[in-house]
Amino acid sequence: MQIPGLGPLLEDNDLGWYQSEPIPVPVLGGAPRRIIVDGYVDDPSPEDFHAAIRAFLALNHSALTAAAPSIFAYYRDVTDDILAAGDDDWYVEIEGPHQVLDHIRFGNEPMVSRDSHGDRHVYVSLECECDWEPEHGLQIVFRDGRTVTKVGPYDGHLTNSAAYADDTLDRVVYHAPR
Repeated sequence: MQIPGLGPLLEDNDLGWYQSEPIPVPVLGGAPRRIIVDGYVDDPSPEDFHAAIRAFLALNHSALTAAAPSIFAYYRDVTDDILAAGDDDWYVEIEGPHQVLDHIRFGNEPMVSRDSHGDRHVYVSLECECDWEPEHGLQIVFRDGRTVTKVGPYDGHLTNSAAYADDTLDRVVYHAPR
């Protein structure tokens, strides 16, 4: 199977999705990544996947810079909890949003899939490691491949409204669970 912008994809028979050969992803610093595509074969509008992939691969670092305040809010919540519990083994000092991206290791396999239960958009979800939360990491989600619309601990949900079963969170990028 071929998808525009990704070239030929290999099927993972065990997981039921397809993966590309490693290709440069500018928003993630240009390093080659395998793009995972889930749900494409049976989707009634594959052109939505094409558009999201094209948009995601056209992004530059400014998309992450725009999301840095939300990522920093997640960092602050985790750090506040760590310090309140007196457990500073994983504590890392980050001065502000301008430094938070320096403490993230981007995942190697962005996943493209459609939100089948919510708004029906196609999303690119990225599982990352971060210095301040080694257990749950960081999830960064791009709606239609264009803009970051969800950050927080990796939970596999594509939107905060789906994660918390609350439609009022549809446009919330980071939702503090308190």
